[in-house]
Amino acid sequence: MVEEQRDGKIPSERIPRCPKCGGPAEMDLRSDDTFVQDEGWYRAAGRYEDFRRRHQGCRMLYLELGVGQNTPGIIKYPFRKMTARDLEAVYACVNKGAAYVPAVLRRQAICIDRDIGETIRDLLRG
Repeated sequence: MVEEQRDGKIPSERIPRCPKCGGPAEMDLRSDDTFVQDEGWYRAAGRYEDFRRRHQGCRMLYLELGVGQNTPGIIKYPFRKMTARDLEAVYACVNKGAAYVPAVLRRQAICIDRDIGETIRDLLRG
């Protein structure tokens, strides 16, 4: 596909197609109601809810690492909402070029506008 690209475009016959319906293949993004939510997804969601239930009332750090604007409703918005509900919680965002929070959370937030890998390496070094 890349070899046949001209002016940022590829021939339409090179677009990947769904083997079932023949439609254009799409990335696995939550852009509509076809996002992959298989049995493993539901098991993981259950473990997450169990963790939240068991730790309700504990001091909490909501650590967001590199979450973009493609699917903010999965991590970014829920983390901000849970932080806003709990005045003891802290919301931390590490995201080069996109580390920000709404003004209402600034008192409870840490924003690091930096590469995630570099940041974690520095934290591990102390």
